[in-house]
Parts: sequence; structure tokens; C-alpha cells
Amino acid sequence: MRGGWPRFMPGQHAEAGYVATQQTAAGGEGLSYAPPMTGLRRSVRGDRLRRTAAAALALATVLASGCASYSTIRNRPITNGADRAGYVIATPGADDLRSGDVTLILAFSGGGARAAALAYGVLLELRDTPVRLQGRSRRLLDEVDVITSVSGGSFTAAYFGLYGDRTFETFEHDFLRRNAAAEIRHALFNPLFWFSRRSRSELVVDYYERAVFKGATFADLQRAAGPRIVINATDLGGGVRFSFTQEYFDLLCSDLASFPLARAVTASSAVPVLFTPVVVENFDGCGTAGFEWLDRMRRRVAGSPDLSEVIQGLRSYADKDRRRYIHLIDGGVTDNLGLRALYEYIEVGGGIETVLQRMERKPAPRFAIISVNASTRPATQMEASARAPTLEQTIDAVTDVQLHRYNAATLEQMQASMHRWSEALSTPSLTVEPYFVRIDFSGIPQTHRRRFLNQIPTSLSIEGDHVDALIQAGRELLRDNAEFRRFVADLGR
Repeated sequence: MRGGWPRFMPGQHAEAGYVATQQTAAGGEGLSYAPPMTGLRRSVRGDRLRRTAAAALALATVLASGCASYSTIRNRPITNGADRAGYVIATPGADDLRSGDVTLILAFSGGGARAAALAYGVLLELRDTPVRLQGRSRRLLDEVDVITSVSGGSFTAAYFGLYGDRTFETFEHDFLRRNAAAEIRHALFNPLFWFSRRSRSELVVDYYERAVFKGATFADLQRAAGPRIVINATDLGGGVRFSFTQEYFDLLCSDLASFPLARAVTASSAVPVLFTPVVVENFDGCGTAGFEWLDRMRRRVAGSPDLSEVIQGLRSYADKDRRRYIHLIDGGVTDNLGLRALYEYIEVGGGIETVLQRMERKPAPRFAIISVNASTRPATQMEASARAPTLEQTIDAVTDVQLHRYNAATLEQMQASMHRWSEALSTPSLTVEPYFVRIDFSGIPQTHRRRFLNQIPTSLSIEGDHVDALIQAGRELLRDNAEFRRFVADLGR
């Protein structure tokens, strides 16, 4: 899948999987966009390296799978309601730093380091976009209320939520330009790991805790007082999206504050099969209030099969015996754009008015969502011949159709929902204006640049010139977006 979680079959030309791609993370010499033929030649050379790396990783995976492996349980139980005040969406941090004139939400998609770099470019542009609110100039970045993310986008979201402006000094070094794939692959080939019972994802968690998040927990994220960061994974057994917020952990009778941030990001980006799930324990003994609330909401959304299925999945956490251990994998499986977390939170939460009341927030006259979509449409060789497509090409095409159709349906749903929510919040004295800003590679006007960006693989490490191109693309796509320009112009009125 070229947008969120990658395929991991040896020999693929554009989607080598998170750790199946060996590429240098050194910076390139400025920005350069290869013309079509040059880019294809480089793809062929890179393909040989990726084939070798993919085969090596496949061997390591087989060796590591010879014995049963186990995930380390790091979430702790809670026993009473007083313990539950924590990292919840309903209480965004740093409210005193925001003007209150705008509600601004960012959604970062999956797509490995490609998604992380594109989202980082958008953050840079928001930082450098001045707006005048309440009589003074402010950075638009300081108005962000919530960032919801999946898979590769979760690296950028979590890092910014934890470090704030320090992100613009250290994120490229700590993640974007680091050859994490090689370091993780080295750990996977350690014979001591082959004969241990540790899962592959545990090695990844160790790496992220050491190199990227420095042992931070959600308590540290809450103390940072930045925008609320909603990291999303997929509950493999329940088939529903799982958000790392205290609202979700309440259903597990668990405390999110002590949970490591690196472990949540690993779950959000744990590619099925290539990596093992991150496991959390579903504890008992904290009451049934959350499930009684879900039962009430089930009646409210009875006319929606989609939302009814969401509630049914969440309600299943009440079965503490059957669902004792929850296995979490890549969030892109259930939502590759990060938008459904917002939609489901509002709709299952009782509607936009109820959610704002719970947050103790008044409606703002400007309501904006910026969707940063790093999915790609790389060139394919299948239609150049009458020869039957290979198994790999068939899987590529089928998963791409599923991804792009699901993304399109999600975008259409969010567009309609924003207008409905804005109308619900508007009063005779206040009109709430919606702005849905959609950022993706189709907005790049130059054909050769667009083709170059669409050929960047979904992998944990990408080349330095790819990082440069993606950061610049994120900045330009936001700056030149017509809906974004309308939003910024209206803020100045």
C-alpha cells in the first residue's frame, strides 16, 4: 500500500516496507528534482538495494519467528475514578496561549518517513504564517488545538507535541535524516535476539525510546502543554481504530499517563506481519460507567452501520476474559488519513455541541481542518505489456484501489460533516465558517516534481534529497492551497 502501511514482499520497486529498504539518510546537495528518465534509472539502482535488503529482512523475520515471541506489557491498571484524569481530548492543553478565535485541527496520514517529512514541512509553513488575531500578530502554528495522526505521520505529531519549537532544531537529526532502518535491521540480525522470546516490535520500541523520544511518557506529553496529540493504531482482534487517549484507556481500566510515547508510535506504525503487534492489557475492576455511556450512544447512532460497528468494537473491551490482551497494529489499516479519529470522536461523543461542552469551549467563528495526505500513485510497468501481471503487481493494484477509494470516501465524509457541524454551532449572532484544507501530491503543478514525489517509497528511512523535496513540498502545498489562503485571509478580517 503506497499511502499508509507498506507492502513487504521482496523485490518490489516502490514500496520496500519500513525496515526492508536500505537507503542512506545523508542530506543531499540542496533541492533537485530528477527528470522522469533520471528518476526511473535511479529507481532501478535503488531497487537492487531494496531487493537485497528485503530478502535479508525476510530471512531475519523467518529466523525470529521460529519460536513464540511476546510483547512486554507496559500499561498499568487504574482502580478508581480519581485516577482517570489524564491525557484526554476533552481538555486541550495551553488554552491560555490560543486566541479562541479559531478551531484548528491537523490530520497527518500514514506513509512512513515520506509522511513524516511532508507533515514536518506543513508545520514549518504554519510556524512561518503570521495572522492577526485579537489585535496582535500571532503564528498560525500557535493556534493548533489538536493533531490526529496515523503511522508515519505519528512520528511528526508526537515529536512536535512533546518538544514544541525544539522540533525545528532536532527532528531532522533525530528521525528524518537518520538511517533507522539500518539500525533496526542490525538489531534483528543479532543472534541473541533470534533465540529470545522478545517480539520484533520490542526492538523497535527500544530504538525509538532511545533515539527519538528519550523515554518520554504521556505524562511528559501532557506537561508539554502543546496541542492535543491523538495517535491512532488498529485493534487487530477487534477490527476498530484505537486512539492513545485516556478515554480509550478508561475502557481498558488502564492509566495512559505512565505509558511510553515510543510504544504508542510503534503501535501506530507496526506494519502487519513485518512487525509484531504492540500489546496492552485489558484490566478489570474499574466499573462500568464507560460502557453504560457507550450503550446510550449506541441508541443515538442506530441508523449508522459505520458508527454502530465502532461502538460495538469499543463495547467489546467490557469482555475482560475473552479480550484480556489487545494487539495493536498500524493505524493505516483502519484510517490512513487520521481523519476518522476526529469524526468518530465527535459523532460517538454525542455530536459537536456536546463535545464542545465537555471541553468547556465556546464555538469559534473559524473552524479549520488541514488534512496532510502523503499517499502516492507511483508509475507502474504492468500496462506496458500484454503479459499477465505478477502476483506482486496484482497485490499492489488491489491494495492501491482499496486505499484510494477508502481515502476518497473519508474525505467526502469529512467535507460533509464539517458543514453539518458548523451549521449546528452557528447561531443568529455567530456564524461558524468551515475550512477543509486538503494537502496531497496532486497539488504539485510541475509534472516532473509530482512524478518524483510519487516515486518516494514508504519506508522508515529515505534519502536526503527525498527529505528536502518533501519538506519543501509540504510548505508549498499549504502556502499555495486556495482554501488555506481563504482561511488566512478571513482570519485577518
